[in-house]
Amino acid sequence: MRLTLLCAALLLPLLAAAADWQQELNSRIALFGHRNWIVVADSAYPAQSGAGVETIVVDAGLLPVLETVLHQLHNARHVTPIVWRDLELASVPENDAPGVMLFRQKLDQVLGGRSFQAVPHEQIISRLDQAGKLYRVLIIKTTEAIPYTSVFLQLDCAYWSPAAEARLRQAMSSRVK
Repeated sequence: MRLTLLCAALLLPLLAAAADWQQELNSRIALFGHRNWIVVADSAYPAQSGAGVETIVVDAGLLPVLETVLHQLHNARHVTPIVWRDLELASVPENDAPGVMLFRQKLDQVLGGRSFQAVPHEQIISRLDQAGKLYRVLIIKTTEAIPYTSVFLQLDCAYWSPAAEARLRQAMSSRVK
């Protein structure tokens, strides 16, 4: 009985913390629209100082957090993610970062065949810096300790495609002439 109570006392704060960040994520997803970003970051990711950038720290690995974020975005009717990854991740050697090969394999599984853009880390940081000047960015900092593993999700409109936008712009330009 005492052991059960002790285990419950130790686990309840952890479960509450997990629920807290997931509730925060859900409220941000409801608030966010296209041009907002969600970053699932490794533990060395810097605290960005832009006015629109918010960071929450979670006591969980990057892949389970990314799975949760992608699941919540899949359930959202209004936004869909454009996935960005650090180009450097593909070249990080196992002998310098033990576990990176397995991480890459599992990341591909978590992404489930989604297409992604791989660009140098500094270019993604610059994009976030620019986005944070006008739009909100949520950074979820995880316990991951492998370099260049952060995944960047640029939100786009789920119910309006780039092709539909192009047709709209074409129709509008035809009327103006």
